[in-house]
Amino acid sequence: MTTLTIDGMTCASCAAHIRDALEKVPGVRSVAVSWPSALVDVTVDADVSHDTLAAAVTAAGYRARMADAPPHAAGLKDDTPGRAEAAAKRRGEDGPLRIAVIGSGGAAMAAALKAAERGAHVTLIERGTTGGTCVNVGCVPSKIMIRAAHVAHLRQTSPFDTGISAVAPVIDRPRLLAQQQARVDELRHDKYEDILASKPNIDVLAGEARFTDGHTLAVTLTAGGERAVSFDRCLIATGATAAVPPVPGLAQTPYWTSTEALASDIVPKRLAVIGSSVVALELAQGFARLGSHVTVMARHTVLYREDPAIGEAVSAAFRAEGIEIMTQTQASRVSHADGTFVLSTNHGEVQADRLMVATGRAPNTGSLNLASIGVQLDERGAIVIDAGMRTSAPDIYAAGDCTGQPQFVYVAAAAGTRAAINMTGGDARLDLDTMPAVVFTEPQVATVGYSEAQADQAGIETASRTLTLDNVPRALVNFDTRGFIKLVAEAGSGRLIGVQAVAPEAGELIQTAAIAIRARMSVHELADQLFPYLTMVEGLKLAAQTFSKDVKQLSCCAG
Repeated sequence: MTTLTIDGMTCASCAAHIRDALEKVPGVRSVAVSWPSALVDVTVDADVSHDTLAAAVTAAGYRARMADAPPHAAGLKDDTPGRAEAAAKRRGEDGPLRIAVIGSGGAAMAAALKAAERGAHVTLIERGTTGGTCVNVGCVPSKIMIRAAHVAHLRQTSPFDTGISAVAPVIDRPRLLAQQQARVDELRHDKYEDILASKPNIDVLAGEARFTDGHTLAVTLTAGGERAVSFDRCLIATGATAAVPPVPGLAQTPYWTSTEALASDIVPKRLAVIGSSVVALELAQGFARLGSHVTVMARHTVLYREDPAIGEAVSAAFRAEGIEIMTQTQASRVSHADGTFVLSTNHGEVQADRLMVATGRAPNTGSLNLASIGVQLDERGAIVIDAGMRTSAPDIYAAGDCTGQPQFVYVAAAAGTRAAINMTGGDARLDLDTMPAVVFTEPQVATVGYSEAQADQAGIETASRTLTLDNVPRALVNFDTRGFIKLVAEAGSGRLIGVQAVAPEAGELIQTAAIAIRARMSVHELADQLFPYLTMVEGLKLAAQTFSKDVKQLSCCAG
């Protein structure tokens, strides 16, 4: 067997071209190509020379040499027009382009994999648990907990209780937590750790990184000692952690953030929640359905940045489940004694067995020494980037929750992928104009595009319609008509520019709305599409029909 080192092979497509070229050489019996390692193992008949193999590789537009030969071995020069220039964009002076990635969450993983795919050598640095927020302490465990709470809720109350006996479930939180953590561990191993271990051109360092200059990191290793990491390009993807407001006395109490709440094996009898945005509401309802008496304290109103009708609908649904909602409420002091939290507010005193603080997240940028290399931060400490994820410092990129981007893992992953493309010589941008968002309460909240207020601020004249769910057949047969679907269109043209929905499984319909907005469809074109009957997404069609018809006068599935 002959082993060749290939210069200029940067992706799986390159590997396929080289394999095809070598397999056409008479006397070649088998070809095994590893593009991450830049190696090819060729099994040949005795009369097949190395020069013959090298010529076939050269004809395909690459360079080949014996694995132990120097880079400029005679006869292996790549003279293919454009090939050297393309490769140079991806390579440092002495080998593959060196990319450092700080973090291992959604943005970091996506960037590391894409950069490695494009031929770079990646050093990924993680100071904590591999996988970042989403899989470990965010999206995955929270949705497991919320789903368990949903099942518990259905067992004790549903619209069909007149015909199906309701039985209050026994909640074994420790067992639920063990099930939750087992799935978290499984996904972290399968989707992060095992994938990284399988990539020969990605090295993983456990430690905390800080910049010493514009092309060097000092990594304080978790196992002890320090290592210098030099790079050609660097992606900062350090994520964010829970932000805690400066309420007097709070820091001296054993309060929860969402991380501690999700990791707790208890369901408190009384739970107070400071905050009224996504995380606060999702976990508040989850604990309420598992048996806690929950009080939510909103500084303004529930989901106040959204269309006001959204907050009103969610508040009504929560109150119907016994969750107390206190709006325009601020805590002025927090104390804890004998197992009880006492919160002094402008609307009186609130007592609870546990307190969860969910008032947003702050970017993890403080320990990176960014000022020394000229990386600009905003007033929150988030890294300022352009549409290509470039920072104000040369060769330094950033993506995900440590920037000002929307804090969703799918946004972070998309940003990381595009950053990797740009770090390896490409030109990619992240377009968030049709970014869907979902709040996993029940009913769910899902939005995409402009609200009426946002359109007004942008100077867009709008026409809008709101369809309550008692007009949607799926909701009627479910005996659950809580919520609405609202379409925002550009006046005159009727072009759809925004959708807001509060509905069971609203998250499952919002992507259809996003695609319709991306396709620049008008509400009339949307109304003319075929939607399967008795699905929630049919509500989009019905809402679109309200621009020209009275849907109460339509027969079922009328086109």
